[in-house]
Amino acid sequence: MTVLYIVLLAVIQGILEFLPVSSFGHLCIIQDLLGMERGSGLLLETMLHFGTLAAVILTFRKDIIRICLETVDMLSDMIGNLSLYIHNHRTGDRLRYAKIISSTYKKFALLVWVSMIPTALLGYTARRLAALASHSKLIPGAGILITGILLLVVDFSRLGGHKAARDAGFGNALWIGICQGISVFPGLSRSGLTISAGLMSGFTRSFAVKYSYIISIPAIIGALCMELGQFASNDMTIGLGFTYVLGMIVSAVVGYFTCRTLLKLVNRIQFRYFAYYCFIIGIAVLVGNYML
Repeated sequence: MTVLYIVLLAVIQGILEFLPVSSFGHLCIIQDLLGMERGSGLLLETMLHFGTLAAVILTFRKDIIRICLETVDMLSDMIGNLSLYIHNHRTGDRLRYAKIISSTYKKFALLVWVSMIPTALLGYTARRLAALASHSKLIPGAGILITGILLLVVDFSRLGGHKAARDAGFGNALWIGICQGISVFPGLSRSGLTISAGLMSGFTRSFAVKYSYIISIPAIIGALCMELGQFASNDMTIGLGFTYVLGMIVSAVVGYFTCRTLLKLVNRIQFRYFAYYCFIIGIAVLVGNYML
């Protein structure tokens, strides 16, 4: 039964991770309904997210490779500029420094790393509180309701603009990183908050979605690194560990096809329908817990 439960959660994660409705919140609600124990902290949820991370990497592999190469190039230029500064200071020469941000992809790469600063700080400091919140019967439902309100505001305000990587500012990147950081709490949709923040910053819809998915990569890798120690906990067995890996693979496969489908529909999707869905689920969870 544990295998079937985890496969079910993996399918849900693979579908909902790319929708602005909080896959983490749904995982918490479903585990509570099924009476599943979560003795290994957030390891299962993190591994399922790691599966959908693989889907993101596969979908945006060309962009990711280019971002990594440009990051290495910028670091090389920074080291070279430091050497030039030392040389100029010692000799009095005025050798020219290399321009650090010399292409759109370098700007894109730097924006991603800037977003990671508040995400890492918020995610690290709030990780234990988020683990406690995941056991609550009320917080996931309340978080989903908040997500729905945000989506409705964004949809009816017709937010968005013409910004892409070239026009985006580092203040925009910090703002989106903050939104990703607070989405560590169940019910607050990571994609919903970051896409909304991108649209509020004037991003085009396609770039807001792309940016949201790509900045999830270092965030999920960091979360997995913090949770890997749970494999050594007393609640973990070899069989359960392999089952978690199976769930990760299932979420990766389902997530890949979901991601590819949504990217084709991104300019036609209206967020209000996701907002209505969030209202239904959030109210149902809150009322259900009150009545039961």
